Amino acid sequence: MGYARKVGWVTAGLVIGASACYCIYRLTRGRKYNKEKMAEGGSGDVDDAGDCSGARYNDWSDDDDDGNDSKSIVWYPPWARIGTEAGTRARARARARATRARRAVQKRASPNSDDTILSPQELQKVLCLVEMSEKPYILEAALIALGNNAAYAFNRDIIRDLGGLPIVAKILNTRDPIVKEKALIVLNNLSVNAENQRRLKIYMNQVCDDTITSRLNSSVQLAGLRLLTNMTVTNEYQHMLANSISDFFRLFSAGNEETKLQVLKLLLNLAENPAMTRELLRAQVPLSLGSLFNKKENKEVILKLLVVFENLSDNFRWEENEPTQNQFGEGSLFFFLKEFQVCADKVLGIESHHDFLVKVKVGKFMAKLAENMFPKIQE
Repeated sequence: MGYARKVGWVTAGLVIGASACYCIYRLTRGRKYNKEKMAEGGSGDVDDAGDCSGARYNDWSDDDDDGNDSKSIVWYPPWARIGTEAGTRARARARARATRARRAVQKRASPNSDDTILSPQELQKVLCLVEMSEKPYILEAALIALGNNAAYAFNRDIIRDLGGLPIVAKILNTRDPIVKEKALIVLNNLSVNAENQRRLKIYMNQVCDDTITSRLNSSVQLAGLRLLTNMTVTNEYQHMLANSISDFFRLFSAGNEETKLQVLKLLLNLAENPAMTRELLRAQVPLSLGSLFNKKENKEVILKLLVVFENLSDNFRWEENEPTQNQFGEGSLFFFLKEFQVCADKVLGIESHHDFLVKVKVGKFMAKLAENMFPKIQE
């Protein structure tokens, strides 16, 4: 009886797996993997949200490597033992199933095709697959289908009404980096909506912790940064990141160019909000932050960092904050800017920078520091 029961469970598992693959293929066949992104420095508007002042950064995440087969993780059944003939066949079948599911979601439809949008009934089936399946290749395919459709404003409401937000957010607990990245992309696209943001705020601390502790410059880290950037387009939830600002500066200093630019988008959103000025100036920054102002650093990175500093200077007034300056400890961004204002040329070598625009921007910024933040230093 025990043997028959095991065989029955194995057979049921194979049938369910085959049905899930077929459903994924039917739902994603011919779908276009949406790669929309808002233009950098755009209005940053959120659906139905109006608490956005100035230029905010709103990123719709994409997966630029969805055609890279080397990133895929193949689920092997427990009986596929390495070194046995039966195991070799089982592992080959598992690889074939993963390849078929992956290729199905990679097929593109024509730009004018109505087939790029799933119906509510199809979205419900995909959400059921996300909720019920434990196989990485099925989860990956289903999440890509959801991410495609979450790029459309009306589908964000439909997915929310179908209970999709907690279903997708639950996937964040997985240890599979590819599946986690796809879940973050879905949440990122869904977060371009005021009501969705209100419901997603309960996951911000988890996303923040995962982003900071993820492997540096990894796809998961970048996807997490994009989601946090979307969640800070308005001022409503920015305070939830106050305790992590020092970690964002650490990522900025240590990361590659792509990570630096993504962290800067997040910091720019925070710096636009006067209520976050004190939290930003209190943050501890690495000593290596000043070394970014050199000839080798990307010009765009330097200029965006200067915009962050300019916003802080505009929101800070010496007369109002002089009595509380002792709240800013050594190593804080406040003391970094103070050092910047006193000896920028000597410490940062700005005058030797090859780009004229960088020199001009630094000169204007130092004038702002002298006027707003540290007027008494000049006396």
